[in-house]
Amino acid sequence: MIGLVMCGGKGTRMESAQEKLLIKYKKPVIEHVISALEESGCFSKIVCVTSRHAPKTSEFVKDLGISTIETKGEGYVEDLNAALKSFDENVFVVSGDLALLDSEIVKKIVNSIEDKTLWTSVLVSKKFLDLVGTKSEYLVNYNGEECAFTGISVVNPKAIVDMKHVKESYVLIDDKRLAINLNTKRDYDLLGTA
Repeated sequence: MIGLVMCGGKGTRMESAQEKLLIKYKKPVIEHVISALEESGCFSKIVCVTSRHAPKTSEFVKDLGISTIETKGEGYVEDLNAALKSFDENVFVVSGDLALLDSEIVKKIVNSIEDKTLWTSVLVSKKFLDLVGTKSEYLVNYNGEECAFTGISVVNPKAIVDMKHVKESYVLIDDKRLAINLNTKRDYDLLGTA
């Protein structure tokens, strides 16, 4: 399985002069995500998806010895679609802004995904988000409960053609390591209480 870190976004909601994924929470946020993937031992290779919108992040991950795929930076879906074309084994897609991600939760996710699914997204419940003090712009109904996407999916890229609709499966894991994405200053403040 490939570990694919999405880290080419503009990060405009953070309203910071510094690139979002280089903001430090003990160490740069992107480094937490990469370390979690490396330490899990679940991946044959780790690759970062970068774009012109985050040149310093791209340089930083290359300095860590991580391979990159440069995309056009047209949006998350477009960039992911472009990157998935490079692989023919399952891909663990993770947003680069999950500062609390660690190897244990990565292993838990990998072990909870069935091989036969084409696309499995990891969710947290809205109730759990409310409990930790964060919120999501995008909710989906899963088993009668409002849930939010965590930014983590496991995808079979051989079955995905130009991001055409596929039947998506879900795994619900209420865990603070998955619930706090660094999108705003408020999210950063929440990291300090986590």
